[in-house]
Amino acid sequence: MHDATRDAFVSRLSDCERVVEIGIGRQPAVARALAAADLDVTATDLRERPVPAGVTFVVDDVTDPDRSVYAGADALYACNLPPELQRPALSLARGIGASLLFTTLGGDPVVVPVSREAIPGGTLYVADPQRA
Repeated sequence: MHDATRDAFVSRLSDCERVVEIGIGRQPAVARALAAADLDVTATDLRERPVPAGVTFVVDDVTDPDRSVYAGADALYACNLPPELQRPALSLARGIGASLLFTTLGGDPVVVPVSREAIPGGTLYVADPQRA
């Protein structure tokens, strides 16, 4: 991930108190930067992953989520969210009243209603949980 893309995520989420990253994988840059900005950050993935100091990690599957992991989050976010996880992620966000922000891998389509924000290195997709 480009530093400018990471910084755009951090800037966009800086007004939040609690955020959850869906599918941190091996790219902890955004979670690290958000924790350094004093946000309460939880990262999830299908399997155990190392996370930076200040980030809580939980094994979870967004297609069958443990809602308690996400409860109280102001926003859910994902870097390179594939099309098949966009609907479950949006459904979860709606269920807890949180925003959903994500990027995709280059040519992957966006399959949920979003607004688009140009950021360095690509596009940030923002799904309002109240929008149909």
